[in-house]
Formats: sequence, structure tokens, C-alpha cells
Amino acid sequence: MSEQTGSDSRTIDGALATFRETMQKDDYHLSWTLSEQDTVTVQIQAGAEACTDCLSPTPVMEAIMGQALAETPYTLEKVILPEEH
Repeated sequence: MSEQTGSDSRTIDGALATFRETMQKDDYHLSWTLSEQDTVTVQIQAGAEACTDCLSPTPVMEAIMGQALAETPYTLEKVILPEEH
């Protein structure tokens, strides 16, 4: 993983902010890591009260996250969903 700067964090967090807020309403928590190739891996974790029917399949999540990052210098590598999904 590359060393993240404050600028990286603000840019990626900003791009994913709306999605993160929406997911939190269903008790899902979004985090990300940045690779050396400026690609982002998004991980979604379920909280204790997570709505199991509210999470979209991986291809849909990847399309949404990829579109969210399209306005940044970063691209989506993959989305990791909770195992129980």
C-alpha cells in the first residue's frame, strides 16, 4: 500500500461520502485502502443491526463505487463485501 497523504484521504473520502452516509443508515461501515497504483479497495463491514436485504451485489457496488471515484485521479480495484452477504 502506498503512503496516503491528507489530500488522498480528503479526495477519496469526499468521493465516497454520500455512499458512506447512506450505508451507515443500514448499519454498514465503509473503509478503503489505496494501493501503489492509485487504485482503491473498498471494504464494507456489517454492524450488529445491519439490514441484510439492503446491500447490493458486488457488481452493482463496484459500478457505484467506480462511478463515485471517476471524478478523482483514483480508480476502483475492488469492493469487499461482508462474508454473510
